[in-house]
Amino acid sequence: MPREIAIWGVLVPGLLPVFLGSLLLMVLVDLLIGRYGLHRYVWHPPLFRLALFACLFGAAALLLLH
Repeated sequence: MPREIAIWGVLVPGLLPVFLGSLLLMVLVDLLIGRYGLHRYVWHPPLFRLALFACLFGAAALLLLH
């Protein structure tokens, strides 16, 4: 994966697409969790969302950059 990606002449980090994809996936998973009421079993929902995003982003970055 390249270190920088040119988008309309602006260089952005190569992890930006991974970040945006992980953010989209986290929102979809969070909607599913909320739809089925699974947030009741989580101690702190905002902290759970942050941890979910960190896990998704880390896994995606390791898989794509390896």
